[in-house]
Amino acid sequence: MKIAVYPGSFDPITYGHLDVLERALTIFDKVIITIARNSSKTTLFTTDERLEMIRASVRDIPRVDVDIFSGLIVEYARSHGAAALVRGLRAISDFEYEFQMALMNRKLAGEIATVFLMPNERFTYLNSSIVRELARHRTDVSHFVPGFVQEALERKFGDVR
Repeated sequence: MKIAVYPGSFDPITYGHLDVLERALTIFDKVIITIARNSSKTTLFTTDERLEMIRASVRDIPRVDVDIFSGLIVEYARSHGAAALVRGLRAISDFEYEFQMALMNRKLAGEIATVFLMPNERFTYLNSSIVRELARHRTDVSHFVPGFVQEALERKFGDVR
């Protein structure tokens, strides 16, 4: 069984993340979405809130597990028998950072590949930061996130006008 790990902060999960996940499932038998627990990064949603939103988002998608990790992602992937890490690339601006991380991960765990997947073009401009900012200004984000994620954003910032 070919397993891939799809790590990220997912603060919150978006349709772009889900699109990359569905693309990964055409390549791998199982994908583990894992939330990076990073004490140096300030997030809008707690780890438990993000875990709940991701689980709800993938509830009807087979062959997906959801988990949390801290430490090195290659160690997590190795401990779960993963053959690859999945990373989404939206724009060339993502590439430099992701390329550096992929090379470092290759140095640490050469047996684990990094697979870059591009989302559908309608999601290339979309990221969690933009969604949070729109929600902060009480803008409708229903085209960017599942309904329960929008509801969670509205609980944080207030209803859309």
